[in-house]
Amino acid sequence: MSQSALILEREDFRHLLAALGAEGRTVIGPTLRDGAIIYDEISRVEDLPIGWRDEQSPGRYRVERSDRPALFDYVVGPQSWKKILHPPAVKLWSARRTAEGFTIDAPVEPPRRYAFLGVRGCEMEAIARLDRILLEGEYVDSTYAANREGLFLVAVNCGRSGGNCFCTSMGTGPRVKRGYDLVLTELIDAEGHRFLLEAGSLRGERMLAELPVRIAAEAEQTAATALIEATAAGMGRQVETAGLRELLREQSNSPVWDEVAQRCLTCANCTMVCPTCFCSTVEDVTDLTGDHAERWQKWDSCFTMDFSYLHGGSVRQSTRSRYRQWLTHKMSTWIDQFGEPGCVGCGRCITWCPVGIDLTAEIRAIREASPATTNGGRS
Repeated sequence: MSQSALILEREDFRHLLAALGAEGRTVIGPTLRDGAIIYDEISRVEDLPIGWRDEQSPGRYRVERSDRPALFDYVVGPQSWKKILHPPAVKLWSARRTAEGFTIDAPVEPPRRYAFLGVRGCEMEAIARLDRILLEGEYVDSTYAANREGLFLVAVNCGRSGGNCFCTSMGTGPRVKRGYDLVLTELIDAEGHRFLLEAGSLRGERMLAELPVRIAAEAEQTAATALIEATAAGMGRQVETAGLRELLREQSNSPVWDEVAQRCLTCANCTMVCPTCFCSTVEDVTDLTGDHAERWQKWDSCFTMDFSYLHGGSVRQSTRSRYRQWLTHKMSTWIDQFGEPGCVGCGRCITWCPVGIDLTAEIRAIREASPATTNGGRS
């Protein structure tokens, strides 16, 4: 922990929300709605899922009352921060018929300055991957850039792991490593309920100067470190990443693809909840009169038949080929494109798969079925 770590007492947490709002930011944070913890606008501490936690396993998600009044006792829900930065549907332009012909109108929306509250380590890494793809490349996504501009990130070190988490395998958590303005660790013990805060930017340092904080005691820093280490030791899933890039490249004909295809529904749930999947399509719509038309950008998925459509038909018509494309891209060819895997180990794809397909189990099965494994390591 940093020597400059500070303590914010639970009763003073409202001051953090007030400071973010005073800067004219729309604060997005976790809140309980319709039996799930989602990310939405919040304005007060009471909007947070106080005393609620989630339980996850393959194909199963439930929220339940916790025995602690924690603000951040959940892991991750069905939504990621991608829904704000890279929205599922964006109007690109509209056209209207006039006496002189068609007039194209670009949508004009006032920019919003966001603050994200409660960003986990795996999710911070997911945002960094989206930055690389949609912001830092040769072609910049203007919607993403507008939503990302001036974003203030309040991250959270995880105090518990979920049944489907495997961030330690992917090197993305449970400790937040980069990109944040502030990071907090929630501490609840005999000494009280408080948050250990550290700044990761000049903006974060300025924010801390506005809060009623005190210097963290050595015992509190030790307790925060121990909490994070215990969370890392309690991961619900693991995946061996050594040689995985090459393994998936070489095992395109593995019988495991056929086996998983018998269970996969190609529903695209895994890609919709994934915090790094960024594929989209463009859709044109018109009214019945022909006087008005719109062009929309919408999320798409490599599990849909039309995604790989070329002249004459879909390239990936089978479930086998589509699941193989998704997993191979996430864990292998994504590295070729962007220098790191497309998976951050959040486990959402496992939780929200209707039939409970576990990619960590499928990777393990592919390893066990590969000739290098069955021949005692000889390729």
